[in-house]
Parts: sequence; structure tokens; C-alpha cells
Amino acid sequence: MPPRVCVIGAAGFGGALTARLLHAHPSFELAAITARSDVGRRLDDLYPHHRVPLVLEELDLDRHADVEAAVVAYPHGAAAPVVSALVEREVRVVDLSADFRLRDAAVYGEWYRDHLAPELLDGAVYGLPELYRHMLAGADLVANPGCYPTATLLALAPLARAGLIADVVIDAKSGASGAGRAATEKTHFVTVDENVSAYGVPRHRHTPEIEQELALLGADVRVTFTPHLVPLDQGELVSCYVTPTREVDPEELGQLYDDAYAEEHFIELAARPPGVRDVRESNFCRISVHVDERTGRLIVFGAIDNLWKGAASQAVQNLNLMFGLPEGEGIS
Repeated sequence: MPPRVCVIGAAGFGGALTARLLHAHPSFELAAITARSDVGRRLDDLYPHHRVPLVLEELDLDRHADVEAAVVAYPHGAAAPVVSALVEREVRVVDLSADFRLRDAAVYGEWYRDHLAPELLDGAVYGLPELYRHMLAGADLVANPGCYPTATLLALAPLARAGLIADVVIDAKSGASGAGRAATEKTHFVTVDENVSAYGVPRHRHTPEIEQELALLGADVRVTFTPHLVPLDQGELVSCYVTPTREVDPEELGQLYDDAYAEEHFIELAARPPGVRDVRESNFCRISVHVDERTGRLIVFGAIDNLWKGAASQAVQNLNLMFGLPEGEGIS
């Protein structure tokens, strides 16, 4: 029998797309979908384009934990107690919230709230397969990265590993879906259309996640990270301006990225700066690297679909690795 998976929180954008991918997955069975709102509605009524003919149910752990795995798509803070209850019942979990991404409960408390399941932090694996593939195989709890950290870390990882980052400024832009369904429904069209605005200034909550992972890669730096809302439904572009620790020429920079990502199916290296349409509705991250010879800075662009590689398809990529399946199954 194929492993059964429950999507908990399937009424939101990320959870709904995860349900769609798992419903069509050749090696998983989508056993049930739950929601905190819209209980009783079919998902293909709420999101017709996903075409998932299942009813959103109220979470009942006595029933919904009778599966091999679960994807939890609850907001930050609300996810931890549910994840804890699932892990206690030996359900393997991919969590889409930030609750298990930060390895220090005190840091989480500084940027979010008091952690409700700190005892699970040490056992959680950060779910960026291109960096932690060896740890994801067989993992019981995976913390799916944030969308901005996914694009940023993939863009900067080769430089961090090479010890080439002295300082970095990250200018990030995302479509409105990045704010989630509830926030998006409250945002009036005229406030987004033909407009670009920064938010989370100067303390966006993805900052410690980016710094944590860069430090583990060898770049213990304080980053300047500023996200912007752009008039798109989905898609994300990060532009990283790196002050290197030494002079780097274009040939060395290109070779560094070629060596890092030559075997990575979901990483595309491009000569020209990418746009978000290049990766729309895919699990790909498209990266372009450049040397500004006038200033000596390095410029790295990374583009992903924030709902796919930034959330749902990466969750399925992680599930594939956890269960020993081909990594791209159901998302390639």
C-alpha cells in the first residue's frame, strides 16, 4: 500500500497546492484534508483549478493521525502543538510554518512568540534538499523553509561555503500570495495593482532563518534583508548584493556555481537575470551570477515560485526523500 498522507490546513494557498500535488502523486495516497475554516466544503469548490474532490474536515487527531505522514500548513505558532501531537503518534511530518526552522527556542521567541514544543527542535531537519538531502532521508520531522530563505540560500550557498561573503544586502520581491490566503483576501486590489511597497522593515521574520543557515554554511554575517510586495499573484525574485572577502573574477564565480549545482535537477543556472515567469508553477530555482567589476561586488539573482518551491512542491520533494522515493516524483 502507498504511504497515506493527510494535509492539515488545506484551505490556505500552500496547503491547497500541497493537496493537489499529493492527490496526483503516483506513490502517495492523499487520505484526508483538514481545515480550520471552510469545513464541509470540497476543495475543488474552494479552489476549482486544483481539482481535488475531497471534503475539508475538522481536525480530529484520533482519525487524521492514522496515516504514515502529514503536511501541516498552519500559521506560525499554531502549528507546533499539532506537530507535537502527530510526532507523538509516530506520524512523520513536514511542517510549512516557521515553528521548527530556527534551532534556538530563544531566537524563535525573539522573532515570533514563546515556542510551544521546544523539545522537538533538535530533531527537526531543515527541509532544503539541495543543502540537507543526506539528513532528509528517513527524517521524522522536516521544517519546510520559508519562501524567501529558499531563494536566498540557494542563491548564496556556493559563496558561503567558499568563505566569500563579507557582507550581503538582499532585495526581495514576492507576489501577493506570499502573505497567505487570509491576508490576501483583506488586501484591496487597488493597494497592490501598479504599486510596489516594502514591508517588514527593518525586522522581517525570515532574517534569522537566513542568517542561521548562512552561518552553518560558513558565512557568519548579519544580513540586510528587505522584502517587497509586487502586483503578481505568485512568483518571487531575490537580488543579492555581496561584498566578497576577496576579489573574484567572472570565470571563478561561474565555475563555483557550476561545481555546486551541476548535479541538481531543480537548480537552473542562467546567463541573464531570471524573471519569475521562468519558474512559474514549478519546483525550479533559477540563478544568475554576475561580477560588478566597477565596485567589486557580486550580484546573485534567484527566482522561484513562492507557492511551489517556496512551499508546496518543496514539501513534496521532502516527503519523497523521507520515504525513499525519487526526489522529483510528482513535481517534475
